[in-house]
Amino acid sequence: MKRIIIYTLIFAVIGFVLGYLIFGRISGEYIEIRAIFTSSENILESIGRSITGLKEIKQNILISGGVGAVAGLIISLVRK
Repeated sequence: MKRIIIYTLIFAVIGFVLGYLIFGRISGEYIEIRAIFTSSENILESIGRSITGLKEIKQNILISGGVGAVAGLIISLVRK
């Protein structure tokens, strides 16, 4: 059980990093990592995130992390 959790976490982190490197750019610059994990505090900030595409970027990075976690789970179960 411990090995399954470790594989899942390692591959989730790898997925997040790869997702950030692939999708984390706006105008040629990487967004702050903090912006991925924080939510909008008011309606103006939410509108700003939608206009800049930050919402989609955040979603793509989190999906990449989820795919990495699932891959780690599958690999750990296959290796058993």
